[in-house]
Amino acid sequence: MSEPSEPTGAGPRRAGPGEGAPDAAWDAGGAWESREAGEVRDTRDAGDTGNIETAGDTGGAEGAGAEERIAGLRSEVADLEDRWRRALADLDNVRKRVARDAERTRAEERARAAAEWLPVLDNLDRALEHAGADPVPVVEGLRAIRDQAVEVLARLGFPRRDDTGAAFDPARHEAVGVLAREGTPGGTVVHVVQPAYGEGERQLRPALVVVSKAE
Repeated sequence: MSEPSEPTGAGPRRAGPGEGAPDAAWDAGGAWESREAGEVRDTRDAGDTGNIETAGDTGGAEGAGAEERIAGLRSEVADLEDRWRRALADLDNVRKRVARDAERTRAEERARAAAEWLPVLDNLDRALEHAGADPVPVVEGLRAIRDQAVEVLARLGFPRRDDTGAAFDPARHEAVGVLAREGTPGGTVVHVVQPAYGEGERQLRPALVVVSKAE
């Protein structure tokens, strides 16, 4: 009996699994790869040499690139942290400087206001020196000192207010009594018990007044 012949047109027979080189492993598509790490991996297209790569070389390049990126990010974080700390220090210095300037301004204003009252105190001392003499000059001196004090308050921005005859205003007046007066509309200030100083937001105190009663 004659031996069967190989089919015509068939290519050279490749070794199947378990045949041929013991170091090669077959995949599902017929390609093989080396079992030893670091060897060249074969592809299906033997003529395509561009797909051949070495695993060890690419892994090392990717690792080096990642380390460079991490080092760059760490440098940026350190720079931002340094700038943040400097900004905090500058802000704290500005806050302290503003507080010092405000305190100095308040001290200067207090000193200026106190200096305005020194002549008033001097005149009071002189009036007290003559308290045992004729009372008429003493009374006149006290009246002059009162006028001087009113002028000081006016220079400081708090002029004395005369509200007699004005309509009652809760923001400017505080009623301490009611008085019926013929010919005077109700709610009119007929007497000022204690005058007010200043206007609007700069009012030191409201005036204590007696108001007419509506008929």
